[in-house]
Amino acid sequence: FETEKPSYKVKHSIENPVEKQAIFENHHEPIIDKETWERVQELRKQRKRPNRYDEVGLFSGILFCADCGHVLYQQRYQNKDRKQDCYICGSYKKRTRNCTAHFIRTDLLTAGVLANLRQVTEYAAKHESRFVKLLVQQNEIGGKRKTAAAIKQLEQAQERISEISRIIKRLYEDNVNGKISDERFMELSADYEAEQAELKKRAAALQAELDKSQAATVNAEKFMGIVRKHLAFEELTPTLLREMIEKIVVHECSYDENGTRRQDIEIYYSFVGKIDLPE
Repeated sequence: FETEKPSYKVKHSIENPVEKQAIFENHHEPIIDKETWERVQELRKQRKRPNRYDEVGLFSGILFCADCGHVLYQQRYQNKDRKQDCYICGSYKKRTRNCTAHFIRTDLLTAGVLANLRQVTEYAAKHESRFVKLLVQQNEIGGKRKTAAAIKQLEQAQERISEISRIIKRLYEDNVNGKISDERFMELSADYEAEQAELKKRAAALQAELDKSQAATVNAEKFMGIVRKHLAFEELTPTLLREMIEKIVVHECSYDENGTRRQDIEIYYSFVGKIDLPE
């Protein structure tokens, strides 16, 4: 029911509002899994327009400013003395916000990302089970003990929520039967309802934490599936980059007492976010 004809006299169909449509989810076997579909939609939203040289930058759409969150744009400078390819903050370039350039050379960025990718894939190849465990630990709520404690707290909260519902029901019956006054009923029911609302809020937070823990194992396996495809690579390609990396956050550079330039970047991998490998 995406479209309809108001009358047989009308030749053209008109679009139906969503509330009038009938949507049947999970009715047919999917061609691809839901996670892949959602990842592709995210990539399609990224702006990857060709530059003045009719090229699409390798990092276009996945580089973000650490301070304002804007996408970094590719810049290429070329004259008789030098040729330089770099990325700068979009807010700084357009002067839409008060932000700094966050200037980073493409060759240095490529070398840094490539080195990190090799470090991650080499560690995963040598210590796969340990690597999966590390990914899970970094993305769950804090280990088996904390998970068990969260489950117990959630069960207690749910039991108390049900108990309060029964208490409020009895208070209402007692008020109707004249056992307690209207004033006393309003006072007690308000207290119990406030407690119940707080418990529901707490239960929702605990459930979110548990869902995150359960998703951590699934996401770690998904990322390992990508890693196994790219255990041996020579260069950084668009396919490799966008399959393994969700986004890269670029910080502004700083200088030490010797005048040495330093710049930090944060790499967020697909499904698992940042990865901190052991020394």
